[in-house]
Amino acid sequence: MATVKEISDNIKGQLSKTVLNQEQMTELALTALFAGGHVLLEGVPGLAKTLWVRALARVIDGDFKRVQFTSDLMPSDILGGKVYSLKTGEFELKKGPLFTQLFLADEINRTPPKTQSALLEVMEERAITIDGETHALAEPFFVMATQNPIEYEGTYPLPEALTDRFMMKLLVTYPGVAAEKQMLQLYNSGFESVNLANAGLEPVCHASDIVNAAGEIKNVRVEDGIINYIVSIVETTRRVGAVMYGASPRATVSLLLAAKAYAAMQGRDFVIPDDVRFLSVPVLRHRIILKPEAEIDGMKTDEVVEHILSQAKVPR
Repeated sequence: MATVKEISDNIKGQLSKTVLNQEQMTELALTALFAGGHVLLEGVPGLAKTLWVRALARVIDGDFKRVQFTSDLMPSDILGGKVYSLKTGEFELKKGPLFTQLFLADEINRTPPKTQSALLEVMEERAITIDGETHALAEPFFVMATQNPIEYEGTYPLPEALTDRFMMKLLVTYPGVAAEKQMLQLYNSGFESVNLANAGLEPVCHASDIVNAAGEIKNVRVEDGIINYIVSIVETTRRVGAVMYGASPRATVSLLLAAKAYAAMQGRDFVIPDDVRFLSVPVLRHRIILKPEAEIDGMKTDEVVEHILSQAKVPR
């Protein structure tokens, strides 16, 4: 059976053929996938967010569904429902696109809160309830959602309860000059983003390999000093003067699980402080709410986390 490091290295090798200058985003998203979390991607249009998720689904041989979230999308459009069958004379379950393993919610902030809330039980409980009947989803179940940070007209900002369900929030930035030049060379040589099968992307693992990796990750050792380090970082977010609401205990758990998964991806069976430092910003940035006066002064949650990391006592 392949190790977590072997699986992640193979996936990263395949994704590098299509997605340029996104090595860190790939590393973080795979960490969330192995840790059983979900990921929120934020970036302006045209940065290949959707392409990246489609490429990830291509190299992992598992069920994949994509839904473009719009203002008229209803909960039943993603959950499914009971439909009367003339053939059997009974109501039968018609499964929605959420009955999958990899789910892409494209532009999640463009759909009303009612539909956004329909994701809550699914993301947390990994089950869908329709007409009082609960249906467990296949493992792994991994939600990736994208949102545009610059257009707010006609959008519905995610409520804190939904945002907190994402293990990480990743910021997709512009590529460097060299990466953008390489992208043009790919397109000039015939690359088509709509046809990933002809882009040289091949499945390198099965979805069941991700599930089987959970045993290896569970056995990653975490010393008491590391646990104290994690608790100290998260607890400090609740005492910073510029912060209105700090990170919740769910953030503490997410940081621990992500650190164990990341350590396994590096080929280690133990967590080190650098693992926690690397993951703290993406795990905490969307779970901290700044005071209005701090936002007016231009302060960012990333700066708060970085300051806390610089002050926290690192275990030896």
